[in-house]
Amino acid sequence: MERYVGLDVHSKQSVYVCQDRDGAVVGRGRFATTTDGLATMARELMLTKGTKVALETGCQANWVAGELGTLGLEALVIEAGEVRAKARRVGQKTDERDAFELCDGLRRGIYSSRVFVPEAGLQRLRRAVSRRRHFVRVTTQQINAAKFVLRSRGIATTRLVLTCAQGWQRLLERENLKPMHEHLRLHFGVWSLAAAHVEGLEKEIVEALGPYRDIAECLRTCPGVGLVTAATFIAVIAAPRRFATSAQVVSYLGLAPSVYASGEREHRGGLTKRGSSELRWVLVEDAHQARRPTHPLHPYYARIAAAEDRKRAAVAVAQRLARILWRMWRDETAFDLNKLNIIHAPRVARKKLHYQLKETTMKTT
Repeated sequence: MERYVGLDVHSKQSVYVCQDRDGAVVGRGRFATTTDGLATMARELMLTKGTKVALETGCQANWVAGELGTLGLEALVIEAGEVRAKARRVGQKTDERDAFELCDGLRRGIYSSRVFVPEAGLQRLRRAVSRRRHFVRVTTQQINAAKFVLRSRGIATTRLVLTCAQGWQRLLERENLKPMHEHLRLHFGVWSLAAAHVEGLEKEIVEALGPYRDIAECLRTCPGVGLVTAATFIAVIAAPRRFATSAQVVSYLGLAPSVYASGEREHRGGLTKRGSSELRWVLVEDAHQARRPTHPLHPYYARIAAAEDRKRAAVAVAQRLARILWRMWRDETAFDLNKLNIIHAPRVARKKLHYQLKETTMKTT
């Protein structure tokens, strides 16, 4: 018998509703949100292999989807915003109602924004990348807090470097800072612990990249792309074939500008920021390297920076970098300058090669 199940997942107990092909409710209830609880629910409903189960996005969605997969069920994770928008009883939200809306919507096939659930290896890589970014933020917070302590006493911090332990040691050895040593040591202690965690997580990222090592090495042939960027790109994109064009990749990552067009009015705003903040962050960080004339993407950066500003130029280069990395992964090819609208400039300045746009070179010649 064909059945459909909707789950409203919570940390302690979850609610389920089950319907048959005709829409009749054949089961409803609660179960503990554990591996045994999910197995008990599937057993009581007598679900066969391949039965579709719908649930909303949330912090436990990937774990529940994985557990359902081990039971032979097909888990479909639906964007929570779409579930709310298509709910038939506005203002009547309950756990049972949410489970019913998921179940009934799944049966009728009305949901389109189904969230991609990566395999276990990619989920491990995503967790390691996410935790690394968290502790990088902690190190940055401690550096900014230490500089605040110094500036509050009238001490300039313009040339102060605290990104390594030696910089902190030199700071603590300064005689004129003895009244502040106690507080600075507190920040140094937290920074040291977070930095050690970052180093450990980078080793975990290398281990998690084992099955994807060839892909990572291919992506790292792109200028400015290192271990963290390659690992983050692999973890977020997961499967390049699920995107038809590079424009879809840019939109998926939230690097596309928001647009409002109605009638004769058209307004373009800031970035949508709808996708992974981790990947946007590392791509923009890498894009700032294009300010150097020796970077192959410098012509794109320089053109937009001259017309507008450096921040917009970095975002534009990040968009282009996302397109390049996606094509490299899809085609399984290394970075090739000949595929860009860029050539080496016919001059050498300060013993460093510069790059130019092809059309610019053609006009000057």
